[in-house]
Amino acid sequence: MLLSLSLYQFALIAKHELNVAEGFNVITGETGAGKSLLLDALSLCVGERADSAMVRHGAAHADIYAQFDVQGNGVIADWFVEHDRLLDEPEILIRRQLSSNGRSKAWLNGTPVSLAELKNLGSLLVNIHSQHAQQALLKPQFVVQWLDEMAQISALAAQTASHYQQYQQLQRRADDIASREAQRQDKIQLLQSQLTDIAPLLSVDYQEVEAEHEELSNIEALMQEASHGLHLLDNDTDEPDVMILLGRAIKLCDNQVGVSQTFVQASEQLHLAQQQITEVTALLSDYAEQQLPDPERLQALDSLISLGHRLSRKHGLPASDLIAEARAWQEQLEQLENEPSSDALAAQIEQAWQDYLQLATQLNDQRSQAAPTICTQLVAQLQPLALPNARCEFVFTKKSDPARYNAQGCFDIDLLFSANVGMPMQPLHKIASGGELSRMALVMQVLQATNADNNAAKPMLVFDEVDVGISGGTAQVVGELLRTLGQTQQLLAITHQAQVAAQAHQHILVQKHHHEQTQSELLILTDSEKVDELARMSGGVTITEVTREHARSLLTDVK
Repeated sequence: MLLSLSLYQFALIAKHELNVAEGFNVITGETGAGKSLLLDALSLCVGERADSAMVRHGAAHADIYAQFDVQGNGVIADWFVEHDRLLDEPEILIRRQLSSNGRSKAWLNGTPVSLAELKNLGSLLVNIHSQHAQQALLKPQFVVQWLDEMAQISALAAQTASHYQQYQQLQRRADDIASREAQRQDKIQLLQSQLTDIAPLLSVDYQEVEAEHEELSNIEALMQEASHGLHLLDNDTDEPDVMILLGRAIKLCDNQVGVSQTFVQASEQLHLAQQQITEVTALLSDYAEQQLPDPERLQALDSLISLGHRLSRKHGLPASDLIAEARAWQEQLEQLENEPSSDALAAQIEQAWQDYLQLATQLNDQRSQAAPTICTQLVAQLQPLALPNARCEFVFTKKSDPARYNAQGCFDIDLLFSANVGMPMQPLHKIASGGELSRMALVMQVLQATNADNNAAKPMLVFDEVDVGISGGTAQVVGELLRTLGQTQQLLAITHQAQVAAQAHQHILVQKHHHEQTQSELLILTDSEKVDELARMSGGVTITEVTREHARSLLTDVK
């Protein structure tokens, strides 16, 4: 339940704090006074998008605070748990701030909250019925959704819609795959050809191949260089070599080890060098005396190198990078080969279609069973609203082509209406007048609200321009209807009809004052002030004792 609404620098309101009563609250005032500002402010606090034009001229930002009593409201408690938020008080405070630069912020109990979260929470706190609700009646989708809510089968309807969407997704996927099948096969063949072409390179280390090819191509010259190096290190001729000279140096140092530590160290290093040169000599000897390599090996290396150069030119990549590219080709090939064909999806599509049909049939059965009772309720509420001969009926027509089945089911559903004796019932958009549509819309909204689970926490109901298309005695009945609804649920409504306003538990008047800067103010009327306001609504600008007496009679008739 909404406890209070506080506005600061919001549009025409500089500052105001409004306490909202239980039951039926009504808002009245002259045209242009700013009656819709309260609804705009409340809408912002429950997640609607902001407009910087709502910030009062000259102010940097506007602030709106909405305080709700949620004690015992299990739905709200569950929401706080689901969103990992703490609810440790019986009341919650929502703050919305609008900046003149177009930015908007929101807080829930002092903690920042996203607009999506706020909108989700707001739908549990407030249910706003637009003044254009009668226009929605002309849309078949609205009528079907209303029927489902009245029959309390919205969950089944949502499940049916979900299964239809799953079927459509599978069908679109199959169509997409079928349209790409030729391209898919061409791509598979291309990748297979590329991988076959590069396969010899995938089994070797190409850098090692290049190195081995370079060595074998120059093997005879390398063997000669090894022989020359070996001759310099150790030879059997009279020509001095490294080993002979090194032996002399070792002997010289060994003779002086007892004299100086330096010669000890030098002798050790020379012996180590002698050992290493011996090992190098053996390596060069083996290399110089090896047999020439098999020509077939060199030819195989030539083929791999030539393949690498050709593929490098073909793909514009170094041969070493082609190896990594080949792995990407392989992944693409596996993905394409594993992608199900349109034929492979056929069984899934058929199963999804049958699941949808089963749910759609069940949904239609429950709609058909509930429709007569709902029509009876609708007519019972319409007849007192100057429609004594009103009749309604839901008509279910099976769609002739399964291709026309949709998320709402297999049937077209029309709400037929007749307000006159002897006249056939026809769809609303063909027969109902504007006044009849507005009364129908109001009754449907009231029934929707009263049909909610009595054990569930009911959101506050807001009616914008509740009296569109009605007047006189009809307005009296509408007011009584809203007052009765207010016995079990909090309501806030804007009205231009004195008969409706007289039935309110709390009357809020919006007045506009023209000072240095135009400003609107909100007044909660006392009993005597209600008389003057109802007289103004009934009699126009000039309030007489006659209009006051009429206003008093309206208040006297309140039950």
